[in-house]
Amino acid sequence: MKITAIIPARYTSSRFLGKPLALINGKPLIQHTLERIKKCKKIDFITVVTDNKLIYNFVKKLNFKIFMTKKNCKSGTDRIAFAASKYLKNCDLFINVQCDEPLIDPKLVDTLVDLLKKNKSLECATAAFPIYDKDVIENPNVVKVVFNKYRYALYFSRYAIPYNRDNIKTQYYKHIGVYGYRREFLIQFSRTKMLCLEKTENLEQLRILETGKKIKVIISKYDSIGVDTPDDIINVEKYLSKY
Repeated sequence: MKITAIIPARYTSSRFLGKPLALINGKPLIQHTLERIKKCKKIDFITVVTDNKLIYNFVKKLNFKIFMTKKNCKSGTDRIAFAASKYLKNCDLFINVQCDEPLIDPKLVDTLVDLLKKNKSLECATAAFPIYDKDVIENPNVVKVVFNKYRYALYFSRYAIPYNRDNIKTQYYKHIGVYGYRREFLIQFSRTKMLCLEKTENLEQLRILETGKKIKVIISKYDSIGVDTPDDIINVEKYLSKY
């Protein structure tokens, strides 16, 4: 079984133009993410997929594998599926690591690989981390997830879910930008049209739930500071200077 870690990198983000090449402590964001994934022990192959020549040329200089995709891919997962169909036909499991996760825990990625290898019936899995800060919970740039007692996702939202009507003690979970897919599942996803929920929240994982598929959620022991806006770079740099 060949396992590929694959990072979709888009230059024209509406909230942060050129985000993959934005500097964090003098080093581009995508380089931080690649160096974290390189520490994983369960990954056979690392690559990046992009539709932008600036990103392509930079990653090539780092001596990482990178593939160009079509401009009209609807999401990062669609970009990965394109590469899987055209360039990575011998890969069985794909670990989608979001480009904007420069502090992703390599052990979390390895845990995700182990989960999919041991549970053959699982088609897709992701990760979450418990959050307590009200500002984080209410931040629409931080995606929240709720799941059932078997740890299958019920919904992802930019809104603070669940809505705490009576102000009872409630645990909130932040979604971490990493997914694991089997090849067949990934290709099927790319052939499915975007539906209402995905369009409304602009969250590609909702396409999976809206078509009746399941996403297993594992709870990470470590947080990961995602970069959604330029202000988030300051938070990442503070973390790196501290730890």
